[in-house]
Amino acid sequence: MASSKAYLDFILDQLSDLEGISYRAMMGEYIIYYKGKIVGGIYDDRLLVKPVKSAVLLMPDAKYEKPYEGAKEMLMADNVDDKEFLSKLFIAMYPDLPEPKKKDR
Repeated sequence: MASSKAYLDFILDQLSDLEGISYRAMMGEYIIYYKGKIVGGIYDDRLLVKPVKSAVLLMPDAKYEKPYEGAKEMLMADNVDDKEFLSKLFIAMYPDLPEPKKKDR
């Protein structure tokens, strides 16, 4: 099942207090970036984030779920209705996220 544009728009609105949020559509789903780093994505209308230390600490009871068959498990973001929490989560995760890979030209 692909994610809906409406759910993407909802999540983007929830993150609207942060500068540097972007996304890229990929095979019916959406990859979410914060200041150029991949934070997670929207898969089957679920916001999943990378299970970095800061995310695990902020969401100790979050479920681990696979975005698609064969993928690594990610954390399902709880409290997506809490705009302040989502901003806090993304800000806390940023230092723990890997740098973007350099593209060969």
